[in-house]
Amino acid sequence: MKTTTPESIEPLPSQPNPGTSWVFVFDTLASEIKMRHYSPKTLKAYRGWTLRFQTFTKSKDYQLLSQKDAIDFLSYLTVEKQVAVSSQSQAFNALLFLFKHVLKSECSEINGVVRAKRKAHIPTVLSRDEIELIFDYLDDPFDLIAKLLYGCGLRISECLNLRIQNFNFDQGILTIHDGKGGKSRTVPIPESIVPELQKQLQKVVLIHEADLKATYSGTFLPDQLGSKYKNAAKELVWQWFFPAQSLTTLTDSKERKRYHIHESVVQKAIKKAVGSARIIKRATAHTFRHSFASHLLQANYDIRTIQKLLGHSDVRTTMIYTHTVQSKTLKQTKSPLDFDQD
Repeated sequence: MKTTTPESIEPLPSQPNPGTSWVFVFDTLASEIKMRHYSPKTLKAYRGWTLRFQTFTKSKDYQLLSQKDAIDFLSYLTVEKQVAVSSQSQAFNALLFLFKHVLKSECSEINGVVRAKRKAHIPTVLSRDEIELIFDYLDDPFDLIAKLLYGCGLRISECLNLRIQNFNFDQGILTIHDGKGGKSRTVPIPESIVPELQKQLQKVVLIHEADLKATYSGTFLPDQLGSKYKNAAKELVWQWFFPAQSLTTLTDSKERKRYHIHESVVQKAIKKAVGSARIIKRATAHTFRHSFASHLLQANYDIRTIQKLLGHSDVRTTMIYTHTVQSKTLKQTKSPLDFDQD
């Protein structure tokens, strides 16, 4: 089930609720999240749930907020709004962060809230033939992006955030920095697509050279790296491996910078290709990652190895893929229709 966003629960009030200003709360929330190097998506989600919590409490003085307020809000989301399990979990984590890191309050009662259990979801997996067929319907550079998603088991955000320096062609290793949960890992570069990757690299070099001759302020850099290293934004090693077609002009400074291809553009291209290939499965960009894990497991790769390649913190997350492949034990389940007749 798709996660409910804070914005989709109910529209924001046209006028703010009377009560104490929460400017300090939102400023501190942003500061604490950035200090921990959480993603912009996490900041947006946590800010959204905090805003809903403010509306629910009618802008109650944040210094007087109790954990009962949080429990009542979470119960309201579950009982009244009937949000998805994933949404309840996200709201729970947002309030936990709010009380612990912003309000500096203990969270024992919130931790005691009964939370709905997420139903086990068996991922959709494509066959190798289906994957190759989808590749055929993808144009450049989307075909190469899809090959990295499948060939390296990447999340779409990890793939689009790749920079030139992430590729070590001499060692055949691709390094993913700041993956989900801020973790980094390395995966082998598929040998079969090295020529395509090298060709894409040359395209980036040409784009970068043209940018430097124009009014180019450099690429977007993580955190405060741009302030620490003034010229890093213009260095080739920091350029996106899949750059956007056009430069972005910043509203305040009027600087012209280049971002990577937007995730929505890739998702639309893959959806169109799946339709054109007449694949009768609900396949998205993330399905390539599911297929990567399932195909490795089917090839008898150790579950711990697959966990490491996927960047999972807990092997139990990786174990879900045991449900996507047929058992190869001697006690493999057979359908009665396949029993030999006397």
